[in-house]
This record gives sequence, structure tokens and C-alpha cells, in this order.
Amino acid sequence: MFKKLSFILGLVIFVIFAFLVIKSANLNQFIDSIESRTFDLRQNLIINEGVRKPNKDIVIVAIDDASYEYILDTYGEWPLPRDVYANIVNYLEKQNPKSIAFDLMFVKSLKSQNSADELLINSFKKYNNIYTSMNFDNQSEDLRVSPILPKKLTVKVKNDSKINFEDLTFINCRTILDGIINATSNIGIINVSRSDDGVLRKMPVVVKYKDDFYPQLALKVGLDYVDENPNDISINKKSLLKVGSRLIYLDKDGSAILNWYGPVGSYDYIPLYQLIKASNGQKTDLSYDFSNKVVYFGATASSLFDIKTVPSGKVYPGVEVQATYVNNIIDNNFIRKVDRTFTVVISLVLALLIAGIVAKISLPFAATIISLSVYFAYLLVAYYMMRFGNIWLEVIYPLIFSIFAFTFAFIIKYLVKSRDFELQYKLATTDGLTELYNHRYFQEQLRMQIEHSKRYENSFSLIIIDIDFFKKFNDNFGHQSGDAVLRQVAQTLKKNVRATDIVCRYGGEEMSIILPNTNNSVAYSTANKICERVANHKFRLANNKEANVTISLGVSTFPEDGNSATELIEAADKRLYDAKNSGRNQVK
Repeated sequence: MFKKLSFILGLVIFVIFAFLVIKSANLNQFIDSIESRTFDLRQNLIINEGVRKPNKDIVIVAIDDASYEYILDTYGEWPLPRDVYANIVNYLEKQNPKSIAFDLMFVKSLKSQNSADELLINSFKKYNNIYTSMNFDNQSEDLRVSPILPKKLTVKVKNDSKINFEDLTFINCRTILDGIINATSNIGIINVSRSDDGVLRKMPVVVKYKDDFYPQLALKVGLDYVDENPNDISINKKSLLKVGSRLIYLDKDGSAILNWYGPVGSYDYIPLYQLIKASNGQKTDLSYDFSNKVVYFGATASSLFDIKTVPSGKVYPGVEVQATYVNNIIDNNFIRKVDRTFTVVISLVLALLIAGIVAKISLPFAATIISLSVYFAYLLVAYYMMRFGNIWLEVIYPLIFSIFAFTFAFIIKYLVKSRDFELQYKLATTDGLTELYNHRYFQEQLRMQIEHSKRYENSFSLIIIDIDFFKKFNDNFGHQSGDAVLRQVAQTLKKNVRATDIVCRYGGEEMSIILPNTNNSVAYSTANKICERVANHKFRLANNKEANVTISLGVSTFPEDGNSATELIEAADKRLYDAKNSGRNQVK
């Protein structure tokens, strides 16, 4: 019964614990931050194994430190005049690149260089494989009146999921040159999604502005590479975004979780200054074939402030994030995170398994090792699911549930063991009929009292009791009635002594009481009280009749009547027989 109650109590506490963990917002946020770190660790392990290779068709034209220095020395200012980009585009288009994407924002017209702006605008009109970027924000109308953008930049999104895009909804926009906006629809958004710890693990697919959806720059570039249309997007109830033949899992805020291909510099890098020289016909070391390449322009110089922290590196250029995003689209390789409900179910199953191991295996060390092995086996499953299936199985919730189950199972197990030990000890030291301590326990306690009294030089007393004419009583009323009287006399003895006194069945109808720290006169007084209470009590028999019985008692005291157990028992026994020979129902 105790085991069942312990199990039920443990299950109830575990369910309450699980409910509190799931419902606690702060705790969930803390757990999610640790879980995100495990994602980073798994991503880096996969990268180190070389499982995923960056796409060689993606090349980054970097505005690196060397290029930034060259620009300042050559043009005396940043940003570059727009005709420089126009010249570079014309140079690249001669090699038939798949697409040219600018992770740069061509904002406002440079008043002194209107003709330069026109050259770049004409490039966007001439070539349909050039892409550029814009950014949404939440700046006040006091700073900037929110512009109305042409519908050609939007995409249709049918959303059947619970994602409301609240975190990806913006009220303002920093626009680029009107000429570019009018010239092309190849304009994408470069807003990012950072986790609470500041690490960029995911990117928006679409963002919301003035009730319309706008696609991410990398989405447009990536779908162009695989010749698919980004204009019609649907999101099903399982948060899977379908665009073309691609299925992209969206996290709870509406962002796609990226797979990472390597540390910074995993893609081919071309310094911008080399392309500037080549496009101007100057001598340069550039000998790169841009045919069928996705050419991404972006800043990598630290002074240009487009540096992110990602799972594969603390210092990671934004343009390489874009390249990674495009790579995910090409490979159809986005991460899918399992639903929290599924995580809780896995956690509960793992916790129950570990609790069962602890309950079944008697050796604590073996139970601990096997429990750890079970959890580490789950870690391996989680790692290989990400490596081969792009599935993010959470590991922190299962760890918390497993630790709790392991700890609680050990507590319940040892409470049960302790209870069993107490029961076994009680069975070993208690008389089954009278529920008094048995003769062996009496002997142990008597020796202990002698040692204690010798050490502290105090006295204790012993009373031995015998039920008068008990054999005759059994003959007259039967053994069942005799057993009933034995039980009731035992209870009368226990009720009329102190809690520290030790009442035992000595043997047959004989019982004994050890009275610690009790002198002879107090022991005699206690014995007389017991004798009187028994004599005045009506004892119920097995046939519901009542009868009176009497007892005789013999008292001995340490050290007056002896210094050993044998001497004390003999003294009390002798006085018991004196009481019986003197007419019974009395104390000697």
C-alpha cells in the first residue's frame, strides 16, 4: 500500500512540476537560452565533421578593410559614387553571373552625383538579375513619414498557422532611390531576427509593413537560383511555409532557422577594390570566373558595423549571413524545430524510463550509470537528427525532467526501502500476538540499560508480570479467549507506563517492563497501579463474554538487586513467584 501511495504521490508531484516548468515564462526563457546554446554546439560539431559544404556558386564581393582603405584613398569618401557599382555590374554581366545581389542600401540621391545615380538605376532597368535591399524599422513619424511602397514589392501570404508576425511587423521604412524602386521589383528586405542572447540563428522569410508582406532579400535571390517564383506563399497549420517546391519551417515568431555551413570566410571572397580596378581596366590580380555565380556585395570591414554573432562565429559579416540564407534555400536545408508539446512528451517518456531504471536496479552506482547512458543516447539521437534530418530536438527540457525523475525516484525508492526496513525491524523485534516487543528485544534493551546505568551511575527497574491462573483460564474459555486476554493485558500495560518504558512479552503469559531512570519505590508504585488497573478491568472474550483476570508482579532494581541481566531477572522472577505464592494479584 505504501509503495502504491508513494508512486501516486510521486506522479502527482511530477505532473505539477512539469506544469509549473511549462507555464513559467521566465523559466522557459532561461531554458530556451540554454537550449539555443546547445543548438550552437551541435551546429559547430556538424561543421567540424564537414557534413555540409558551402555552395561554390556563391561568391562574396567584400567591402573589407583593404577595400575601405582603397575607397577612401581613391574617392576620398564613403559611400562610393553609384556609377562605380554601375561599372562593376557591367563588368560582371559580361561573364553571365546567375545573379548580383547588393546587401547594401542605396538610400537617397547624392546631390552632387545625380548622373552617377542614374547610371546605377539604368543598370537595374537593363538587367533583370540584379537585386538590392531595403530595411523596415519602427521609427516615429516625427523622424520620417512612413512611405507607401509599390505593390510589386509585396508577396501574397496565405497564413493558416498561429504565427501572427507581431515581432516582424514594422511601422516605418527607410527607402532607397525612387529610380531603383520604379525600375525593378528585385528588392528584398534585410531585417534580421536575433535571439534574446543576441545571437543570430534565424532570419525572417517575410516581414509585415502596412498590412502587406515583403520578402527577404535572400529568399528572392535563392529562389531565382532554383528558378522558382517567390510571389505566392502559404503557411500551413504546422508552421511550414511553402514557396515553390520549398518547405521552410517557421519558428514561433515567423523566422526560418538557418543551417550553418562554416566559420567566417567559408564562401569565396573577392575584395571590392579588385573589382573596381578590373571594371576600370586597371591592372589587378583578379582572375575569378563569375559565370553562373550568385555574386553578393556586402560590408565586412569592422568599421562599417555590419557584423553579427552567429552559431558558427562571434564575428560574422551580415553579407555572409545572407549567403548562408541563400545556401539554405538552394539546398532546401532549413532547420525544423520540434513542437514544444512533442518535447514535453519526449521529456516525460525519458523521465519515466529513468525513474523505472532507478526503481528496478538495486545498486545506486549501476542505476546512475545506466540513467546517464540513456540520456546520452538521447543526446546522440538529437545530434544525428540535426545532422542528417535538419531536425532540432530539444535537449534541456529532457535533461531537467530526467534529473528530477532520477532524483525523485531515488528519494521514493529509499523512502520505500526505509519503510520496508522499519517493517522488517518491527517484525523482528515485535511479538505478533500482543504487539509488544519480543523476548530477544527485551534481552538487548536490558543489557543496554545496564551499560547506560553503569556509565551514568543511575538506576533502573524491571517488572516481570504473570497472568494468574492463565492455563486454567484457557481450559475454561478456550485459546481464542486466552489470546484476546493476552492482547488486552498488553494494551493495559502500555497505557499505564511512560513512553520511555519498554513493555515486552517475556514468554507464554509472562510479560516484562523495563523502566529507565526509575528507582525501586517508583517501580513498586507503577507495578501496583498496573496490578489494580488489570484487576478492575473487564476483558472481552472471543465469544463476546466478559471476564476478570488478575496478574502478579515481581520488581527488581539495578544496582540494588544485581549488576547483570541474569541477576536482575532472577531477582524479579523470585519476587514474582513470591507474589503468586502469597495469593496472587499483588506486587512483590
